[in-house]
Amino acid sequence: MKSLLVAVVCLDLVAANIAPLGKYTAAERRHWAFQPRSTNAPPKFEAPADQQFARTPIDAFVLARLKKAELKPSLAASKQVLARRVYFDLTGLPPTPQQVDAFVNDKRPDAWQRLINQLLDNPHYGERWGQHWLDVVRFAETDGFEYDTHRTEAYRYRDYVIRAFQNDKPYDRFITEQLAGDEIAPQEQETVIASGFNRLGPLRKNAGNQEVASSRNEVLTEMTNAVGAAFLGVTLGCARCHDHKFDPIRQSDYYRIQAYFAGTLEHDFPLSSREARTAWEETVKPIDAKIKRMQGQMAKADPARKSEIEKEIQSLEETKPAPPPTLYSVKNEMAKASPIHLLTRGEYTAKTDKVGMRPMGVLLPDGAPEQNELEQPRAKLAAWVTAKENPLTARVMVNRIWQYHFGQGIVVTPNDFGRMGGRPSHPELLDYLANEFIASGYSVKHIHRLILNSNTWMQTSDTVNATATEKDPENKLLWKFSRRRLTAEELRDSMLMAAGSLNLKQGGPSVIVPIEKELVNALYKPSQWQVTADTQEHKRRSIYLLVKRNLHLPMMEVFDAPDSLVSCARREESTHAPQALELLNGTFANEQAEAFAARLAKLSGGKPDRMVDQAFLLVAGRKPTLKERKVAIEFARTTKPREFAIAMLNLNAFLYVN
Repeated sequence: MKSLLVAVVCLDLVAANIAPLGKYTAAERRHWAFQPRSTNAPPKFEAPADQQFARTPIDAFVLARLKKAELKPSLAASKQVLARRVYFDLTGLPPTPQQVDAFVNDKRPDAWQRLINQLLDNPHYGERWGQHWLDVVRFAETDGFEYDTHRTEAYRYRDYVIRAFQNDKPYDRFITEQLAGDEIAPQEQETVIASGFNRLGPLRKNAGNQEVASSRNEVLTEMTNAVGAAFLGVTLGCARCHDHKFDPIRQSDYYRIQAYFAGTLEHDFPLSSREARTAWEETVKPIDAKIKRMQGQMAKADPARKSEIEKEIQSLEETKPAPPPTLYSVKNEMAKASPIHLLTRGEYTAKTDKVGMRPMGVLLPDGAPEQNELEQPRAKLAAWVTAKENPLTARVMVNRIWQYHFGQGIVVTPNDFGRMGGRPSHPELLDYLANEFIASGYSVKHIHRLILNSNTWMQTSDTVNATATEKDPENKLLWKFSRRRLTAEELRDSMLMAAGSLNLKQGGPSVIVPIEKELVNALYKPSQWQVTADTQEHKRRSIYLLVKRNLHLPMMEVFDAPDSLVSCARREESTHAPQALELLNGTFANEQAEAFAARLAKLSGGKPDRMVDQAFLLVAGRKPTLKERKVAIEFARTTKPREFAIAMLNLNAFLYVN
């Protein structure tokens, strides 16, 4: 009787041209990432040395794994090293010499906890950890592709993310606001700005028409893929054209999640009066009409005349007044919803079965029905993503936090918890952290404190252990701390800080800095790169620089800043010649070296020995060794101040965090 009922249901689905719900095998459901989180207690140890190291649950889980591999943890790093490490970890900026001294000389038993809390409250914490999230969600302020049109109000989303981390917004609320802020609180600017998340993907313009089917399909694809990559840590996008080749994600799963976005349309919520918007439209309308006529003339013009017309169009574009301010966001209009079908090979013209809304089937009972939510569909999706029972979401986020503290995650593929991704090096620890995350009310800062108070994080990176290196060359078992190079933003900001020129102003519209004319002239519209007039703005933190998809600052690009076209789960750490050329010959590096040299001269009174000591304190957070001091003094005496300064900005002690 039961099999007959299933057959009847399947026939009804076929008759209605609706995709059948399907089943998942026990083997598919057994994959570790789809299993409920474990609740294993931290291991216990009898030896006094083991007990001394394993003073936190994190240390206990790590030590148990080390002992299984017959390895030992390393000694603790010095207080000077820890100060520099934690400042970069939590703020992305180096400590001043005075801040290092204050911690080194603080003899109170809770000095370390005090420093952690101080940095978590530091206004630059949100900037550092906001940048990590912007990488994941491929934040940019232009469309990409040919036109690369600027999104002048997108900076508000960047500032929202910074505020969210600074204020320790609960992560479940953070997700909900981004997926559905406009649905749950359309009258609140903060939540409306947050749902601009759904418009962050690159956008191909088709003669200005965004309602054509191909463009709409690409927009929906970007929205859907972002859910899998950012929140769930699965390669959901691989099921766009067919069932996933490796993971239990059906093509129907992909389009059922896409169905939650069927009525989601881009929308700019106005911040000005109707009269102001009307006046702007009336001013711009004749300019746009003239540009359109001139574009028509270009098709018939010879190359010389075409070049003239392009320049005239560029001049006209520059006469347009800035549009009235808006909130770059989306809204839900189910009356205009796009019907969602399975698409053969992802081709929008090859529609097959129609689908409704439903989360990933492998995490649901077989036969779980589709939903047809006409009101707040994305809020319903957010409720499933953030549910405590969802085995993916908390694991994925604590793994990201762990990665940014240790250089690699417990799962080394943070956007892929599937079968082709890495298996967790410490599965019980991953689940412990995820359970703690949920129990704390999804507090990111709580996970920071757990990690930073562990002996595991405080290990030295200078250990030389041939046995451990042979057994675990990638340090997945954490027998020491892994040294890392500064990110592109940290490097630029640290140069500005060493030079004494860093502008710590926060928030607001993004800054466009001067760049080589050859790069600007290669743009579709060179007029898009209008350098910010106030030169003090050029010295702001890198997170506030305009992120343009078709033009990356050379320094950012050579030091592995993401391209913002796809989610950046983990930054690479490449080493190649253009990096040295940029640090030695680059315009920015030499400008900061000049300012750094002037600062050193003022601090040292022109005395080479004092200049060397001050230089090391500012770039390395410590005094030079005897050998370093001898060599540096000799170099300072025989070369120009700027050359000495730029040499200091090229030291490994400056470029790396130990």
